[in-house]
Amino acid sequence: MNTDDVLASVASRLRALRTERDLTLTELSESTGISVSTLSRLESGQRKANLELLLPIAATYGVPLDELVREQPRDPRIRQVENRSGRRTSIPLTQQPGNLQAYKMIIEPGEGPPSPRTHEGYEWFYVLAGRIRLVLGEQDITLTAGEAVEFDTRIPHWFGTASNEPAEILSLFGRQGERLHLRT
Repeated sequence: MNTDDVLASVASRLRALRTERDLTLTELSESTGISVSTLSRLESGQRKANLELLLPIAATYGVPLDELVREQPRDPRIRQVENRSGRRTSIPLTQQPGNLQAYKMIIEPGEGPPSPRTHEGYEWFYVLAGRIRLVLGEQDITLTAGEAVEFDTRIPHWFGTASNEPAEILSLFGRQGERLHLRT
């Protein structure tokens, strides 16, 4: 596929994304700051796309730029690559760049005494299996399968297993939490 073909296929992707999101050209224009006529010409293929136009559109739709210009649709399956750090194994469940990331974490027993830390952001996790001990400020909480917590990560916190068995959690956090909990 040559460059002209790739640029022509962008038009149909732009129209499909707008239609999927049930947006009018006027609503998209208000969100991106791009005129309705320019958006219309982009979607009809009468205007060639450039970064100045595609970046605000991609941001509005919440998609990476390559989704607008790639030749083949990307495989939506997430490659579950295990990352091990000490007694914790994290498995990424999201692959889009952005602020919020999801992980399945398997925490083995025997991490030692709690050492609470702080960082910017909020954290949420759901216990899939086992028992989790959460030290949050002055609180010492034991969570079991089916329970969820969310908290401000500026409060000193630590979590690990609450028994001699491994525990599994589903965790959502932003970049600051990702750096702290997955790379310690």
